[in-house]
Amino acid sequence: MIIKKYKATTEKDAILMAKEDLGPEAVVMNVKTIKRKGIMKLFKKNTVELTAAIDDNVAEKKSSDKKSEEKTSDKKNQDGYSEEAQNAIEEKINSIARLLEQQMLSGNEKEQASGKEEKTAGTKIDYSVTDDTVPGLRHIAENDNGTPESVSKNKVIELIYNQLLDNEVEKKIADDIINELDTENYKLPIDNILANVYQKIVLKLGEVKPLAIGERKPKVVFFVGNTGVGKTTTMAKLASKFKLENKMNIAMLSIDTYRIAAIEQIKTYANILNTPMEVVYTPEDIKNYVEKYKECDLIFVDTAGHSHRNEEQKKNLKEMVDSVSEYETEVFLVVSAVVKYNDLVDIAKTYDKLFDYKLIFTKLDETRALGSILNLKIDMNKTLSYATWGQNVPEDIGVVNPQIIAKSLLGGDGNGSGF
Repeated sequence: MIIKKYKATTEKDAILMAKEDLGPEAVVMNVKTIKRKGIMKLFKKNTVELTAAIDDNVAEKKSSDKKSEEKTSDKKNQDGYSEEAQNAIEEKINSIARLLEQQMLSGNEKEQASGKEEKTAGTKIDYSVTDDTVPGLRHIAENDNGTPESVSKNKVIELIYNQLLDNEVEKKIADDIINELDTENYKLPIDNILANVYQKIVLKLGEVKPLAIGERKPKVVFFVGNTGVGKTTTMAKLASKFKLENKMNIAMLSIDTYRIAAIEQIKTYANILNTPMEVVYTPEDIKNYVEKYKECDLIFVDTAGHSHRNEEQKKNLKEMVDSVSEYETEVFLVVSAVVKYNDLVDIAKTYDKLFDYKLIFTKLDETRALGSILNLKIDMNKTLSYATWGQNVPEDIGVVNPQIIAKSLLGGDGNGSGF
């Protein structure tokens, strides 16, 4: 894995630098603004520092001369990790490392530390374990023929693996993450192991893409999903943000004629934001209203919630979306983080047959486990966009932050808000 930092005057320029250097597969891990200090700050602009990463497997496909250039610029320390990699994630993993160390001490190691054999403070504890003592990892040490390999295990690996499962990461995905670790990683200090797993999770979550303003007006944005996932509130939150923060001209449409309360709710939000709002009944209606408000920057469309198994309603929904195909459109599938994962997959696959979409996860405040976000991202190969964690408009919404999710999956405090 290669991790590098880039400095530029704007975030866009920094991203371009990263893509040019590492390639289009590079993933943005962190962006921060560096403010000028001292008297000269009055005459100089702030700079942006961007941290980007690319998987080793992808990097190996680049030309040999590019490889040598990367090796020269990415000097490794004695543990095999670049200094830039250590600095980029040090703050993110310290708390997680302490948590895992406490877990280890609370188990058998705690008994050893306080027992007869280890009375001296600072005595080193052997965290290495065998296949027999880590049944949950036995399959990881097997080759394609099912024959166990002689791979040394580490208690930290076991704890990380169980932490992922406890946060409802699918077993096959947790297996893949551990399998991607080099066997030498098992002998490294806890911080280095955590750093490696943390980076792999961030890369698997991929590049997050929030709603972008179209190059031509209007851009029609649909919010689809099952009943009760929070489509209406989510739409209101985004409409408020783009109206109040970005000064965009907004129009709001509702196809949810099944629930009078939903229409009244949108009308209330529209009145507060001083934006037009219309009720849509047919594909012809939505086409006419989009034409009517074509000078708006964004037209948000709230669709009716229904079962993903209702074929007639799915057909009607697709007709609504297709009716404005001449305009720039974007579809967000809104799903609840508290729904069973098997049901989430069924929902995502159903809508995938209708149109392409980005993912919005709601109700993060109602669950302690964020594994479904990583699971659905990997299984469906869809782009993550936003997350919501409450009813406050527009506060309780934010762009998905892979770093927060990775930290949460490893036992850190990434749940509830802060996206």
